[in-house]
Amino acid sequence: MDAVNPIDVRIIVEGASDVEKVSRAMQNIALGAEYHITISAIIPTTNPEIAKKAVRGADILLIATDVDAPGRELADKFQKCLKKEVGHIERMKLPFGHDVEYMDPVIIRHEIKNAIIRAGLISIANIQKYTEIEEKLWESKDKLKALKEERKALTAENQELISKNNEIAESKEKFREKLKISEDEFKNVKQRYADTKNKYQILRNKDLFEVFPLDELWKEAFDEDLIDEEQIYFISNEFKPEKIIVGQGYIVAPSKEDAAGWLKIIRTVLIFYDSKIDDLKEEFDDEKFSPNLLKQ
Repeated sequence: MDAVNPIDVRIIVEGASDVEKVSRAMQNIALGAEYHITISAIIPTTNPEIAKKAVRGADILLIATDVDAPGRELADKFQKCLKKEVGHIERMKLPFGHDVEYMDPVIIRHEIKNAIIRAGLISIANIQKYTEIEEKLWESKDKLKALKEERKALTAENQELISKNNEIAESKEKFREKLKISEDEFKNVKQRYADTKNKYQILRNKDLFEVFPLDELWKEAFDEDLIDEEQIYFISNEFKPEKIIVGQGYIVAPSKEDAAGWLKIIRTVLIFYDSKIDDLKEEFDDEKFSPNLLKQ
């Protein structure tokens, strides 16, 4: 799939001299042609608040601080405070004892590519987690079905009791004492029915999932039109994300954030492998990108 917008990668470094070094190293990297990726910014800062504003909305953030103790502490701080601002954070694994400022551009160039690839593979591996959530979803549906069957049985029981009460009412003069006993029994059953009906109504009114039009959520998340829904269905069916259902032009999820997150993963998969559905199917048949292989 040809994406309208490439994946946005930004890099944090500690100082202006690091910006120059990283920029020089990137001169011979054809990320756009190879991966449909653009490095939109190299940000020199050690201030978390400045970093938040500078990286907000990026798909992937690479942290390239020095490998000394202060550099590691700064990288840890950035990873904690920026994780909600970007899609994925990856630490550039530079050789020990080398600051970015004094490093061979070839080493920096090689590590930028490796860090981006690692980020993509980690995103694909997380699909297994969505599969586990989906299994729990189906278990919940089975329980809900059982509750509906129970309600049906209770409704039938209540109708039977109403009919019996009418018969007793017609002969109340002759069977006054018997009617009194039956009314007490009916009252108890009616209360149980009311309690059960109330519990069912609470379950029925509870918002377990939200439904979103697939094309509208795609447009909102990526500011681009959804070209081919079949690709979304294929990836979703292949990895079976837990608590996510995609089909007939809609996506169902516990929340809008969950739905958008799953679309982001699908978009990343399609961009990184830049294949059509038949090619992806062939690759999955060969088990090249199965979740189990990604864990190894």
